[in-house]
Amino acid sequence: MTPMHLTTTPVRPRLGERVTAALTRDPRTAPHATRNDAVLAAVLAAVAAVLAAFTDTLRHPDALGWTLLLAAHVPLVWRRRRPLLVLAAVVVLVIPYHALDNNHGAPVPASLVALYTVTVTQRPARSILVGAAGLALSLTVMLTFGDHKQASDLVRIYGWVLAVLFIGIDVRYYRQYVASLVERAERAERTREEEARRRVAEERLRIARDLHDLLAHTITLIGVQTSVAAHVLAADPERLDRETIAKALNDIADTCRTARGELRTTLEVLREQGAAAKEARGPLPGLDGVPDLVEAARLAGARVTQTVRTGETTPPAVGAAAYRIVQEALTNAVRHAGAEPVVRVEVYEEQGALRLAVTDDGAGEAGAGGSSSGDGGFGLVGMRERARSVGGTLDAGPRAGGGFEVTAVLPLRGALEGAG
Repeated sequence: MTPMHLTTTPVRPRLGERVTAALTRDPRTAPHATRNDAVLAAVLAAVAAVLAAFTDTLRHPDALGWTLLLAAHVPLVWRRRRPLLVLAAVVVLVIPYHALDNNHGAPVPASLVALYTVTVTQRPARSILVGAAGLALSLTVMLTFGDHKQASDLVRIYGWVLAVLFIGIDVRYYRQYVASLVERAERAERTREEEARRRVAEERLRIARDLHDLLAHTITLIGVQTSVAAHVLAADPERLDRETIAKALNDIADTCRTARGELRTTLEVLREQGAAAKEARGPLPGLDGVPDLVEAARLAGARVTQTVRTGETTPPAVGAAAYRIVQEALTNAVRHAGAEPVVRVEVYEEQGALRLAVTDDGAGEAGAGGSSSGDGGFGLVGMRERARSVGGTLDAGPRAGGGFEVTAVLPLRGALEGAG
């Protein structure tokens, strides 16, 4: 079979749509402007020739009159590029045409088109000034070289000039109004795109923090538990402490299962969008998970004491931030504070804020804040970002008496209002 090739015919805009587009578009940015204006100038020249030949037969133009009349239409080809200069050129050619008492109606269409172009491209004040100057100049020439009847005819014709002035100014204001609407819509679209990019960046940062906290905590615990099993195997190969080795391996297995579940939840968020992502994310970890973190740190060899005094109104976001900060601080203490570090965890509410502190005795190179070697880790950065995400603050640094301390203040009122 021969494949069928489908072609789509572009839909041609309707006449009303084309007229509306021509009215709302700046004439200086219209496509094929010079070509269209050349055609317009030729059409107006033909209309002027018909008017001069078949109306007001007592004032047929002579050779000079015909030359001035047709020459007045030539500048219209460039009316969009230099509207003021084009209007000036038309006036310079039309005034002597009228002064020679030729047909006064023939050059009117070209003059009105040149004036209209000025009114829709220049400021209203300038357009009115140009119209008034043209009237004054024409009256001066007529009164100087013509008679009073010609001057009265010119004033009557200038009624159309005033109409063109106001129509052009009205069209200019309408175009500015449409342009402001388009600009406002484009600005709103850019705002929506920037908001979407910001949300994507925030979600990526949140996932990065979750992955860091999860993997760093899990890998640290597995490393410590594996070291315990290896130490038991190497200490006395003839008399293996099977119970200790089994317990260490079971702890490793439990840690892996927990990490696998959390990792699966995080990956599901990456695969889902919108409301499904919120459902896939599952409940946020909270302060009720702190005892599990303490127990995991104890299994890793740390001597941890905890004091948790919180109310029942802790917002989920604040509880999750506190949980992750404690998790990262305990992980760093186990990793960097030396063998069997003494760690103290305090979490309590005071003066409308959730306050927490994780301190260690600092037997190693660093403590709860992370490595002191400046290896470019993200633990301390992640903890500060967690605190800032709920409007709180976090401080971390060495203690005066030795060791390391991480403290955070997480406001409850702002988080509650944000949740509401």
